[in-house]
Amino acid sequence: MSLRLGYGTNGLTDLRLDDALALLADLGYDGVGLTLDHMHLDPLASDLGPRTHRLAQRLSALGLEVTVETGARYVLDPRRKHGPSLLDPDPDARAARTRLLVRAVQVAADLGAHAVHCFSGITPAGTPSITAWQRLQDALAPVLDAASTARIPLAVEPEPGHLLACLDDFHHLRGLLGDPEPLGLTLDIGHCQCLEPASPADCVKQAAPWLRHVQIEDMRRGVHEHLPFGDGEIDFPPVLQALSDSGYEGLTVVELPRHSHAGPELARTSLDFLRSHTPTNGATA
Repeated sequence: MSLRLGYGTNGLTDLRLDDALALLADLGYDGVGLTLDHMHLDPLASDLGPRTHRLAQRLSALGLEVTVETGARYVLDPRRKHGPSLLDPDPDARAARTRLLVRAVQVAADLGAHAVHCFSGITPAGTPSITAWQRLQDALAPVLDAASTARIPLAVEPEPGHLLACLDDFHHLRGLLGDPEPLGLTLDIGHCQCLEPASPADCVKQAAPWLRHVQIEDMRRGVHEHLPFGDGEIDFPPVLQALSDSGYEGLTVVELPRHSHAGPELARTSLDFLRSHTPTNGATA
């Protein structure tokens, strides 16, 4: 199976969205990981509906697939990174994050996206684990309902330092929620290198039944820093082979959110790297 390669707009924040999409199409990417944020598609804007409609037309014209990502740093709170989260002590604050994710599902449906990505957030200081997990279940329930209605998978990402930090935590959430059909997994290959006990390639194999979105970059063991390909420690051919063999049909999106200053060049070199390291029987067209 051929990999479908994309690039995340959170690594192209110095470009207007239309320019970023044109760049990716010209380079030969199959799609885009679209982060809902104020500089591209603002999920809080009053004209979100018409803008989403125009974006759907633009994506179609460029032949780009899309996954909706929700990792914008300050889209809800200009003073707290990723705040408020689904674990916030304030129920109204948690509800604001839930509303954002429900809106993201609506945007994804309007765009014909593969999935909506999200993560749990960091457990607030002094919060018992059982309380944090209950908050996460309750906050995700309306999002999962919306995802089920829209027939859009909700792909939860294990994030280092968060309540849901690793693959085991994802399976814990599945169990708590009763394994609902819309719930899937975002697997970040760098995060596997950072903290999972298994190799990134083995993580792909273990996660394959639940894969709904994939993010990819280089990383070093024990250091949560997204790196350009070749600057970290990951052996990519086995990872890309495992993805090709997994049956995963969504986008594999380059995730370099701290490198926007070099985004156009890194988009080019990242695609070259992934194509050159993909085994022949899984190479992109």
